[in-house]
Amino acid sequence: MPKPEKITVESSIKAPIDDVWRAWTSPADIMQWNAASDDWHTTSATVDLRVGGRFSSRMEARDGSRGFDFEGTYMKIVPKELIECSIGDRSLIVEFIEDADRVTVRETFEAESTHTIDQQRDGWQAILDRFARHVASGS
Repeated sequence: MPKPEKITVESSIKAPIDDVWRAWTSPADIMQWNAASDDWHTTSATVDLRVGGRFSSRMEARDGSRGFDFEGTYMKIVPKELIECSIGDRSLIVEFIEDADRVTVRETFEAESTHTIDQQRDGWQAILDRFARHVASGS
């Protein structure tokens, strides 16, 4: 079976790395930014930020029509630089790249087979853009 295609999305945020890292790893913050559009929201989030630790987010349509759990296991953590995790049988790498007064967050993940590559890229980019706005707003 061929390896799934890899998709990369990124966003540059004018904020200190401490703020970016906190917003990425804090369940309270995750619940504020983790949605691709305003008609979705994250109703719960957990983070056990250690190698072998698990994370999960419950994402639901605001009208209650559907929802799903997004969860995985941390495989490698370099504080304020890198998070590698598994999401089922797929991988996700999140890089935090400091440059002067900005931090670029770059996510590279293996595509799944339910949605098209463009749908996945657009959805993950929308969530990352929402994350960037959350951090930049100082929330």
